[in-house]
Amino acid sequence: MARHGLNTVNALRARNRKIIAIAVVFLCLCCSFAAGFVARGNTDLLQRLGFDSLVVSTSSNPGQTVTGNTYDSISARVAEVEGVVAQESIDAYDLEDATGRVLDAFAESTKDPYLTYYDQERYAAYLEETARSYTGIGVLFGEYRGKCYAVEVFPGSAAEAAGVQAGDFVAAIDGDRAGWSLAETVNALAREEGSQVVVTWRRPGSLEAEGGPEITTTLLCSEYAEQNVHVEVSDAVGYIKLSQLSQNSDSLVSDAISSAVSQGARSLVLDLRDNPGGYLTSAVDTASLFVRSGVVVQISTVDGTTTRTASGEVETDLPLVVLVNQNTAGAAEVLAAALQDNQRATVVGETTLGKGGVQVVRELSFGGALRYTAAMYLTPLGREIQDVGVVPSVSIAAGEGPDDAQKTVALETAQSLMAG
Repeated sequence: MARHGLNTVNALRARNRKIIAIAVVFLCLCCSFAAGFVARGNTDLLQRLGFDSLVVSTSSNPGQTVTGNTYDSISARVAEVEGVVAQESIDAYDLEDATGRVLDAFAESTKDPYLTYYDQERYAAYLEETARSYTGIGVLFGEYRGKCYAVEVFPGSAAEAAGVQAGDFVAAIDGDRAGWSLAETVNALAREEGSQVVVTWRRPGSLEAEGGPEITTTLLCSEYAEQNVHVEVSDAVGYIKLSQLSQNSDSLVSDAISSAVSQGARSLVLDLRDNPGGYLTSAVDTASLFVRSGVVVQISTVDGTTTRTASGEVETDLPLVVLVNQNTAGAAEVLAAALQDNQRATVVGETTLGKGGVQVVRELSFGGALRYTAAMYLTPLGREIQDVGVVPSVSIAAGEGPDDAQKTVALETAQSLMAG
């Protein structure tokens, strides 16, 4: 019994020694693992141990093209990753493809829906000069949140015959589904007379809606002479329809006013429905035909706020009604707001689109360009237009009542404003 008890004690002692040995080894491994992290940040120690390849500089990024720290600069972060890949990775990458992917992702992460990177090929297409005569498919285009859509389909055009409707967005041109802006679309469709183009359209329930059914059309490009200004007079009310703010819109509206007055007009209706905007200078000059003095628009940028004022070249003091709808956009909204804030006109119709941003294109040193929002339009009284729009004094939605109820209400309002 005594011998058996001694053997048991010896066995227990041997097992305990093994447990202690295992614990010591595990502890050493943990310490070594932790020391590895400490040592990796200790340049002197690593060099003394002979591990020069593990030395990481803490004073600069591996990517030597960028200065600054990686705490507050995305360019510094990308430069660091690029430096690691270039110096230590066995893989490689295509610079142009990587640039496009990185900048596209960057644009998606911002709150600017118009921020777009154009590579050299797309920028070259963007810069193509559009002919003065409209050679295309018979559509007046506008832009909403960086995407091109049909504002108006010309009667008798190839687009009308193919079933294209106002509000349809351009989804693809000749199979290319890259996001199509207004300028890119107009340039792509400005082709020689008689050429064909395949356009795929997306038809959402509204401008804000996503998705929607698609239709693909094969259209013949022709020259369309769009009538930018239309004038008529009825019951002493002059009705002037302005389709878009082109470079000479102010002179065309001036001629229309003279024509209406010569036909006995004693009040006016300026119809800006479905007007996608255009040149800010044209909006200011057109507003100046009605406003004698004062601010027409405020322009807010990173450097502060500036103003554009009326030129003083007034064409008429007749009572004025401005007719707008949900597709009145950009510089057309500036014009409507200028006349409203200066108490020069009664605005009738629907709240406008709310596109108050100013987009510019800046060339990049490595080729291509960046399109971004550089400024915001504000009304003369400082009200925002972006995502708000111009709210009419007399509201009437499209489709209310028989025929063109909005136009009828605008004409009746103009009649009520006549003196005596």
